[in-house]
Amino acid sequence: MPNTKKASKNQSKKSKDEVADEKGLDFPRAWVEFPDPADEEQVFRCDLTWLTSRWTCIFGSGCQGIQAGRASDGCCTLGAHFSDEDDEKRVAEHVARLTPELWQFHDVGGESGWTQLDDDGEKQTRRWDGACIFLNRPGFPAGAGCSLHILALKSGQEPLETKPDVCWQLPIRRTYEWIDRPDDTRVLQVSIGEYDRRGWGPGGHDLHWWCTSATSAHGAGEPVYVSYRPELTELMGPEAYAELVKLCEARLASLLPMAPHPADPT
Repeated sequence: MPNTKKASKNQSKKSKDEVADEKGLDFPRAWVEFPDPADEEQVFRCDLTWLTSRWTCIFGSGCQGIQAGRASDGCCTLGAHFSDEDDEKRVAEHVARLTPELWQFHDVGGESGWTQLDDDGEKQTRRWDGACIFLNRPGFPAGAGCSLHILALKSGQEPLETKPDVCWQLPIRRTYEWIDRPDDTRVLQVSIGEYDRRGWGPGGHDLHWWCTSATSAHGAGEPVYVSYRPELTELMGPEAYAELVKLCEARLASLLPMAPHPADPT
């Protein structure tokens, strides 16, 4: 999963083929808003175009990577920022469980640390040899990809339990906005949508490639709201997720769903 707080502005330009693979950022979307069954002061605003799309992660199976020449990194080139101290503490507990058999750079991380400060003085996972230190490179016996992800799968856990928040949440984007209503009441609007290039900040437009709008990443058998059930349940709560499922199913049952994702197969 994507592993950064913000993208670098120094990514290489995309080739014509890569540009053709992506459908762009601005197209019609179908949004739905509903009250949070577990919190009367909160409402959810969900992008059904994204959540019913057929996106899937294609890491190692056609992913072009966010940096030119480093396709095998996927979106792990820049490392991951922590959402807060609790996030860092939780990850640290699972880092302690990693063994040299699961983590390619176990010795490096153990001897000289697995975090670093970015240019703004904020803590993130350390970059080693051009990518996140937890990224096992191709050919490593335990498998290529995030060692914390591999740890979760081998121990029967969900990856969201072991990885930094930003890594397991992407490509879902959750944002918050307080809404002042005409009757002088206030409600917290929680938006659940697609983490597109804009979500990475200004540098997102310069990423070598990004998957959420790429046709090559939209061939999954299950829609996002199904394949990302654990993550969405954690982000929304079980009651709100159950309401979301009903709304997504109703959209898919319609004869002509409004505003389909342009990267989905026709």
